[in-house]
Amino acid sequence: MNSSVIEREPGDPKKKEINPLLKLALELGPLLVFFFANARGEWLGERFPVLAEFGGPIFIATGLFMIATAIALSVSWVLTRTLPIMPLVSGVVVFVFGGLTLYLQDDLFIKMKPTIINTLFGAVLLGGLFFGKSLLGYVFDSAFSLDAEGWRKLTLRWGLFFLFLAVINEIVWRNFSTDFWVAFKVWAVMPITLVFTFSQMPLIMRHSLDDRFKKS
Repeated sequence: MNSSVIEREPGDPKKKEINPLLKLALELGPLLVFFFANARGEWLGERFPVLAEFGGPIFIATGLFMIATAIALSVSWVLTRTLPIMPLVSGVVVFVFGGLTLYLQDDLFIKMKPTIINTLFGAVLLGGLFFGKSLLGYVFDSAFSLDAEGWRKLTLRWGLFFLFLAVINEIVWRNFSTDFWVAFKVWAVMPITLVFTFSQMPLIMRHSLDDRFKKS
């Protein structure tokens, strides 16, 4: 793939930025679609018979999740003419495992998706550190700027956190109902992630190169 298709490196003056709120909407939108479609799958199937072709609620939710993911990536492409790395990787896994879910009519694959994605992200971040690269800068460089030590520490913490999310997903989907897993994925994982994100503010303030985050 041509390197110009992928978002440019942190600090590259040619890198186009998306409004942070719009970026958040593009990342969370498909997940909210998935939750709504699973909760109202029977109603959607009755109102839109074509959706009933997917199968039960979890399969309707999976199909719409794939469509919403494709739309989110397309909007990112239209606005910046590049694709963000982490949503792109997540999207590929969504399409592969979502396709398997629909083709085989087995929700096992879509339940495994968060485990695969989080393990992949954790391995990539920690592997990057092993080779001296703090890859987290690709995700957060538009939000703040850190010194090299700060990026290393933050990348390590996020790498471990992604692996933690992978373990939690395995525990939940293997021991609870599908509806509980969907609710947990939307209403528990996101708050946990927000709490973890805000807990990193002291580290960001200590290593920030941005006056907005420096301690007075």
